[in-house]
Amino acid sequence: MRLCDRVGCEERGDCPAPKSPNSPERWYFCQQHAAEYNKGWDYFAGLSAEEAAARAAEEQRDNSGFRESAHYGWAGSGDGSRTRDELNALDALELDPDVDFATIKKAWRAKAKEVHPDVKPGDADAAKEFHKLQLAYEVLRAAEDRRQWAGPEA
Repeated sequence: MRLCDRVGCEERGDCPAPKSPNSPERWYFCQQHAAEYNKGWDYFAGLSAEEAAARAAEEQRDNSGFRESAHYGWAGSGDGSRTRDELNALDALELDPDVDFATIKKAWRAKAKEVHPDVKPGDADAAKEFHKLQLAYEVLRAAEDRRQWAGPEA
């Protein structure tokens, strides 16, 4: 077992992190120290605008397989077919990424009833929470509409 490269840490070091931008050399941190190390990491540091654009295009090309797999019916909600906005909306509703829309609607109604301005008049925090839930539901409903409109290839 390899130990974390952070001085004084006795945890398992199974999270590789580059020692410097564009370097093949790696540190091996525990999960906590890897998160701390990567917090301020700039993946494109030291690259020109053209090199950064080429790297971003290469990453997008390499990671586009999830989107393409949806054409064959392999994709589900938890494997890359949800956008970052959808995932944030699901977090606001405290739901998993692979839930169906009926579950989303049920959770939204239950949470919205708890903080509705008619139920808690004058409560600014409840109004803010209600607004957050409304926005989350609108994002997820629009995504569901796009999926239904696009058909099985989307």
